Amino acid sequence: MTRTDAPAARTDALHRLPVRAALPALARALDDHGAAVLCAPPGTGKTTLVPLVLAGLAADGPGTSSPSAPVRRVVVAEPRRIAARAAARRMAWLLGEEVGGRVGFTVRGERRAGPATVVEVVTTGVLLQRLQRDPELAGVDTVVLDECHERHLDADTAAAFLLDVRAALRPELRLVAASATTDAEGWAHLLGDAPVVEAQGVSHPVEVVWAPPRRPVRPPHGMRVDPALLEHVAAVVRRAMDEREGDVLCFLPGVGEIGRVAGLLGGAGALGGAEVLQVHGRAPAAVQDAVLAGGSGTRRVVLATSVAESSLTVPGVRVVVDAGLAREPRTDHARGLSALTTVRASRASARQRAGRAGREAPGAVYRCWAEADETRLPAFPAAEITVADLTAFALQAACWGDPAASSLALLDAPPAGALGAARAVLTATGAVDAEGRPTDRGRRMARLGVHPRLARALLDGAREVGARRAAEIVALLSEEPPREYGDDLAAAWRSARRGGDAYGARWRAEARRLEGSLRVVTGETAAPAGRTGDTPGAGALTDDAAAGLVAALAFPERVARARGEGAYLMVSGTGAELGDASRLRSAPWLAVAVADRPVTAASARVRLGAVIDEDTARAAAGALLAEGEEVRWSAERRDVVARRVARLGAVELASSPLSAPDPGLVRAALLEGLRAEGWGLLRWGADAAALRQRLAFLHRELGEPWPDVSDAALLERAGDWLGAELDRARRRADLERVDAGTALRGLLPWATGEAARLDELAPERLEVPSGSRIRIDYGGEQPVLAVKLQELFGLEETPRVAGGRVPVLVHLLSPAGRPAAVTADLASFWKDGYRSVRAELRGRYPRHPWPEDPSTATATRRTNTRRP
Repeated sequence: MTRTDAPAARTDALHRLPVRAALPALARALDDHGAAVLCAPPGTGKTTLVPLVLAGLAADGPGTSSPSAPVRRVVVAEPRRIAARAAARRMAWLLGEEVGGRVGFTVRGERRAGPATVVEVVTTGVLLQRLQRDPELAGVDTVVLDECHERHLDADTAAAFLLDVRAALRPELRLVAASATTDAEGWAHLLGDAPVVEAQGVSHPVEVVWAPPRRPVRPPHGMRVDPALLEHVAAVVRRAMDEREGDVLCFLPGVGEIGRVAGLLGGAGALGGAEVLQVHGRAPAAVQDAVLAGGSGTRRVVLATSVAESSLTVPGVRVVVDAGLAREPRTDHARGLSALTTVRASRASARQRAGRAGREAPGAVYRCWAEADETRLPAFPAAEITVADLTAFALQAACWGDPAASSLALLDAPPAGALGAARAVLTATGAVDAEGRPTDRGRRMARLGVHPRLARALLDGAREVGARRAAEIVALLSEEPPREYGDDLAAAWRSARRGGDAYGARWRAEARRLEGSLRVVTGETAAPAGRTGDTPGAGALTDDAAAGLVAALAFPERVARARGEGAYLMVSGTGAELGDASRLRSAPWLAVAVADRPVTAASARVRLGAVIDEDTARAAAGALLAEGEEVRWSAERRDVVARRVARLGAVELASSPLSAPDPGLVRAALLEGLRAEGWGLLRWGADAAALRQRLAFLHRELGEPWPDVSDAALLERAGDWLGAELDRARRRADLERVDAGTALRGLLPWATGEAARLDELAPERLEVPSGSRIRIDYGGEQPVLAVKLQELFGLEETPRVAGGRVPVLVHLLSPAGRPAAVTADLASFWKDGYRSVRAELRGRYPRHPWPEDPSTATATRRTNTRRP
């Protein structure tokens, strides 16, 4: 292979990279163990010098190459496309070459590599595709997993697959896990207790300036960030420009926030001639290159997402402004919604961001939060495998031969619920069989390089609308179009076709890639010029109908029917709402392509959707179509409703009354009504309510065999005491005729004979010395006997129930029936309490007896004048 020496300036650049000092230890680790963890701060050269040395392109030391040095092929995996391109360009520059020679890159939709390429930088997604096609990675000597500390799902999966390859196919394949942090113990253990090699960075001091907003701002939720915070961030950028020298790097959570802050900064005129640049995954390649190439004498303000934390080096930065926010994936499995959400950045991310200010000289970081809030930040960002949609991961694992992902070497196991939801999606789309093994269709879906949902839409949609149109629509769904395109998918499709913006260029490239991939996996040839597909009639559908069909195929559980102005019900059971200005508000049916649900909202917000008809809804979500008898308790009607219903998931399509519903279903519906409405549905007279209280008392005091008559227990044993009545009932009116007291007696312990002791142990009434039979109230914690004081004269001891175990609580009443005293010890009351009651009441009721000694007096129900 021909080698050329790099120019002197580039040789010096290689010599200055701090990671050079760690190269001997890294070489020994790979020679001895075949794997290593390289911990090196950003800017040390771990992404650029290390691959060149491992490939033998700088074999005798940084900046040199030797004809005798062996050349090894190295694959470097980066988590992001922008980082992969930048790393390849930097390495090629260091060699004095153009990208595509000895150093190249491959990302989704773009490849600049050839037969002479020795170091190839790829995204982790591309690496996974390559491993599925060629598990041995023939010809590759070393794989470097860069930025593995970021814990992207593709990177974790690729590492697990590579460890399988080393264990079973190619033990000589060398692995390097490169991390920008020193938290490497987990990776070292995962790589078979591989050595950890640390490289020290050249770090200049960074002053921390705490710059919290003066007024409270609302915390982020969903994708929303309080505009007041963004206004504050823009103000902090202006402050930093006034107080410091050098370029400013401002970290924001997403593209929308970057655009908003750029607008607030007002351009070069408002910043003393400084240039405002935006760095994110959607930025045009020319803008990305300009930012990463360094300044040209004009001061710069670079607004960036977290892509600039560790994957990229931005020259000239002396000041960092950190908004303190990040975006992480979240999945609502119950509602079938996946989206990015805005969260507080972790302390590890904050350290990474601050370090960008001290790369080339002393600098400063302005943190847009209070110092007191620092300890409340999470230590590290969440591993993507623990929070993300796992459908693509589950398909990758199935195609790898481990559907349960049980033998994969992963730092974090996938959550069982998320993995189960992912398998359900794959089963519904025909990607895996009942045992979770990939079908031929599933293998084709995996090779398309998009989410399995979109792969299903591409495969099935191409038959209906043609390969090219299906590819164009799926390209729109794979990267959500800009908000200014609107929420109508078909209109966005037309805008992308017309558009000359950066999104339109990326969309066209991705559509071409998808169409090509589709034809490869299906064995088709390219369509002749002017044709939209190879299926007869594929071009017959309008653009609106085609967009709706493909979106519905991708997200069948999000097919939705209107239930009010701008309000919809998705077949998953989740409500959805359109914006007030949406042109889709009059559509009877929608295919919801993009939606999110704010934390406090009951319904999801539709971000992107397409109009469909009922036939399309039935075709796309056919797996959710069901027809059968539905017998349930209706909360609206407060009665049993029995119908034959056709449903598409949660959406009711048609219904008709059932004249003879299944008795078992009716019984279950009535029980549900009792749970919802309570036992008041039955006929409870005073005797029935009193019986339930007596039984509750005996169960509480004596336990078994006296039954538990709480609401939950009565529902559980409804068949025991309501059996025949429940079997005969068909509607609410039938329950209202049931005598609860009669039914409740079915729970008495008749089999043991204890039922006969009910009146003995918990008498309904108690005879007092006056001869009256007074009802006992068992409704409280202790039985209560409310009786006029004169009727208890001569009774020395408090009456007891429950076989003499429990004294009743005596409420002594005045002759007018008003409470006079309460006691559970009648003897003590006659001795001590009676005198004060007598003194208070005998003047008020002179016609009633008030003896000095009530314990020996004769009880009476009458006044003195009527006594014999």
